[in-house]
Amino acid sequence: MANARFVEARERAFPGFGACWIEVAGASCMYDGPHSPCTQTFGLGLSRMPGAAEMDEIESFFRDRGAPAFHEVSSLADKAMLPLLNEREYRPAELSHVSVLPLAGRAFAAALDDSLRVRVVTGSEREIWARTAVEGWRESADLSNGLEELMRVMIERNDSPCFLVERDGRPIATGGLAVHEGVALMAGAATVPEFRRLGAQRLLFESRLQFAADAGCDLAMIVTEPGSAAQRNAERQGFRIAYSRIKWGRNALV
Repeated sequence: MANARFVEARERAFPGFGACWIEVAGASCMYDGPHSPCTQTFGLGLSRMPGAAEMDEIESFFRDRGAPAFHEVSSLADKAMLPLLNEREYRPAELSHVSVLPLAGRAFAAALDDSLRVRVVTGSEREIWARTAVEGWRESADLSNGLEELMRVMIERNDSPCFLVERDGRPIATGGLAVHEGVALMAGAATVPEFRRLGAQRLLFESRLQFAADAGCDLAMIVTEPGSAAQRNAERQGFRIAYSRIKWGRNALV
């Protein structure tokens, strides 16, 4: 649903762009441009196995828009997905862990550094949030490949508050949150490189978890690369791996 809201926000921000999503065989098929990381399916093989005609429909959805087909497949999906994807010439492209944290009864800590402040951005602050997010990702993302535009769309999603950390009034870190049916997805956290290791990420964790609990959520989740610093940060907050995912893809538009 977080990805669906992103796609919907893209089309609102850029009418006629063609961003859209459909549901086929219980899977959500998202299109956000041929090179966007949001262009893929979620939930394939989870509620039920897709038939050959449904796989054809999904692949046509991407092919007709000039995009390769990618599928984010949970380790909890039907095991028959593996031979099906192999038969259709898909290959593993990416690994990720989904970790969760129950929120009931959790105590939330305050900032360790009194110079740090965090808040949910509104109105004109959205531009500040987007620019700070780009600065935070500048060492690990290709800025020429639409990162700033992605951040500007991200902040326009419905039910997705965005958090800004300032140090002595200067924006230094950002984080996102998506809330749906009692679950809070934490994503998009980044700190401007020269301000790392000051506690901004810990403050973002705590403030987003508090916001989620106050909004009635009973579970928080986060998606990380296996063995990454983000995963270690999440584990320090008490998150534990619930399942893993493999992104499957094929580059040929066939």
